[in-house]
Amino acid sequence: MEVKIGVQYAPRELVLESKLSSKDLAETIEEAVSGGGILRLEDDKGRQVIVPVEKLAYIEVAAQSPRPVGFTADS
Repeated sequence: MEVKIGVQYAPRELVLESKLSSKDLAETIEEAVSGGGILRLEDDKGRQVIVPVEKLAYIEVAAQSPRPVGFTADS
């Protein structure tokens, strides 16, 4: 799953690919936000992203879509 995290006062969003399912990802985010602590996510390469919940602007979760490869010709 692709996750985009907007952080207050940061010019760019954080983007990572997570191995978690959409359900597990939503539960992790909801738990962090309701607890008021930190949001900790791990990407598919094992790197961790840690953001204080009070600095979150938004979180967007999108399903992975296969990227098109090659060229197409319209007939």
